Amino acid sequence: MPINRFPLQLRFGDEDSNGHVNNVRFVQFLEEARVRLSLLPLGAALSPDNPAESFRSVTSRTGMTLVVRQEIEYRAPLVYRQEPVWVEVWVTGIGASSLTYGFRIADDDGGRVYAHAECTLVMADAQTGRPTALSDMQVRVLEGWRGEPVPFRASEVNR
Repeated sequence: MPINRFPLQLRFGDEDSNGHVNNVRFVQFLEEARVRLSLLPLGAALSPDNPAESFRSVTSRTGMTLVVRQEIEYRAPLVYRQEPVWVEVWVTGIGASSLTYGFRIADDDGGRVYAHAECTLVMADAQTGRPTALSDMQVRVLEGWRGEPVPFRASEVNR
């Protein structure tokens, strides 16, 4: 499964009065991972004329992406520490105008998982806000990042 991993440094202020990283910060971790992924160079295979081009630059030419759904399943408390937490991100779904990312927030070795998450975005026209179709280039990029469904506990229970 093609997964991209990004380290995220925790800040002391991420903790709440309960002594663990606040749930709102997890949403920000997902956003950070999505942005980092979108800024990776596409390379010569996908963009021979401009290998430094990114998914973000391709997307900005055709519109914008809007978050329409997020789901986070917290697996273990995360507390402040100096070592970064790692966010893994991959694509779990591609629709006509939508894309869905899967996430895992875990220790560097993957041993302790703090959360699994999924986020669906829709491509929209920057002027009207109405959904627009993903371009062929966007679909090719997203296919390269496609992986398995997010292993939510509810999915395991319903099998």
